[in-house]
This record gives sequence, structure tokens and C-alpha cells, in this order.
Amino acid sequence: MMAATAWPAWQCPEHQDLLEETPTALLCSHSHKFPIINGVPRFVSGSNYADHFGAQWNRFRRTQLDSHTGVPITRERLRRCLGEDLWKTLSGKVVLECGCGAGRFTEVLLDLGAQVTSIDLSSAVDANADQFPPGATHRIAQADIGKLPFQARSFDVVICLGVIQHTPNPEFTIQKLYDQVAPGGILVIDHYALTLSWYTKTAPLFRIFMKRMKPEPALRFTEFLVDTCLPVQKAVRNVPGVRSVVHRLLPVMSYYSMYPQLSERDQREWALLDTHDSLTDEFKHSRNKQKITEILSSLGARDICCEYGGIGVEARARKPA
Repeated sequence: MMAATAWPAWQCPEHQDLLEETPTALLCSHSHKFPIINGVPRFVSGSNYADHFGAQWNRFRRTQLDSHTGVPITRERLRRCLGEDLWKTLSGKVVLECGCGAGRFTEVLLDLGAQVTSIDLSSAVDANADQFPPGATHRIAQADIGKLPFQARSFDVVICLGVIQHTPNPEFTIQKLYDQVAPGGILVIDHYALTLSWYTKTAPLFRIFMKRMKPEPALRFTEFLVDTCLPVQKAVRNVPGVRSVVHRLLPVMSYYSMYPQLSERDQREWALLDTHDSLTDEFKHSRNKQKITEILSSLGARDICCEYGGIGVEARARKPA
């Protein structure tokens, strides 16, 4: 693996030319110009399918940070996904974090001593940069996983959690992520699993129209849903049979049973964030463990570890040296 002595260079996603950096932009020899706004290079512009995610992460930028809740939910999830060997040796590694959102995993990665490049398709990069400013061990860019602004095989570790199922083509996304892994490096991903439970709920009906709403009205409607439904879910949280029925009838995500250690404030914030997330995503794919293993194997990955857990399937694999 490479030593964390220098950042992988920015390159034009279209022409693969190395970019010249000025105080306000990155310049391509083919006349492409990528602005740097608030210290963040922007390789995408205009509206896209991730607009709802950008709105939610800017509003709920601190909600899932362990430093905010005082509960190591994110740290434990990342540790499980990385595996103990990588967890203990991440310090100094050159890491690409794709789909960084507001920085729930960024916080832990930096705390572990990694040299982190965080990218996101949405305006969530603004929330991330505000909380974890670019510096000696962190840089941020607004970019598309399908057109990443780096030379292939540039990173010791590539991490993409909570993201792939929301992209147009998960197989293509995983391939692009794997392309960025250096020889001997490791790819860490997760993905929604195949399940019928989603289709026994009312949530898919709400999603039909909510994902077509503009971000701000969708956030307001989410708040109405949560304030209406969450008290009911709280009331039945210790009644298993009734709780199951209520969770199917009401479209709101609730964590009273899963994370009872969260404060009442955090229970509401998590419900707002994840309800909005689940009802406004443009794409919601699912893959089982066998399929994820097949995709990684077809790319030539080795030492594949793929298990059910977390949001569905969690996997890591090594690129041959």
C-alpha cells in the first residue's frame, strides 16, 4: 500500500488530464473549469437525483455524529464494516470516502488517523466541510462516483456506506469504486438486501409522490409525518405484536427499540432524517449477499468477506497486489 505522503492528484473526469489548481478553480488543458467554492472543488453542477439528500444532510448535519449523540452508533458500524485488522491499521492510510454526506463516517475516519478524501454528489459537501474543514488530513469534493476526478488505483482504502443502493446502477457503481482501489488495497461497501418487508408497509405509497416533491416541501411534509406518527410509535415500543403492525401502517422510521440509548431529542432527529431519506430517494435498489459476492468476484477481488448486517449486506474485499 502507498504511504500517506501526498494526495492523489485531481484529474479531469472527462479527459483524465491532471488539473492545474488556482485559488478559485481547477483547470483542464481542454478548457474545462471546475470552480472551488468554500474550499470545495465542484465537479458537478445543477440539479440531480441527489438533491433531496443534499437538503436533508444540510439540515440534519449533526444528527448522526457520535460526537453529537454521545452514542458510538456510527463508530461501531464502521468498525464492523472495516473488520478488526483494517480498523487497527487505518492510521496513515489514503482513504476515499464516497457518499460522505454530512460526515458521520468522516468524523470516525479522521479520528482514526486516516488521510481522507470525502466526495458526495450532493450539496451535503457543504455540511461536511463546515464540520470537518479541509486541511492536512482531509479534503472534500462534490463529484459523481461514475466520473471520479482521480487516476485509477489511487487509494489504499475506498469506503462507500449507505450509498450504492441509491445510485442508478449498483453494479456500475461498485466497478467504479473498485477501480479506485490501489493494488493490495481494500474496498468496503454495504447495500440494501433483498426483502419483502418493505412492500408490506405503507411507506412505498408515500414515496411515490414524496420523491417527486421539491426538497423543502418534502422536508416540511416529513416533519408533519414524524410529529403525527412518532408519539404513537413511542407508545407501543414495548408491545412487540402491536409495534410490528404500527410500523407497517405508519411510514415513519423509529429507533426507540433499536437505539433506546438515544435521547428524546435524538429520537426525533433520527426519525426525521431517516424518514425523509427513505421516502424521497430516486433509486432504491436491493441486492442479496450472493449477488454482491458475484459482483466483487467478477471484478477480480480477493479475500471477499460478505455478510448480512447493518442496512442489509456488508462487504469488503482486497484488490490483488
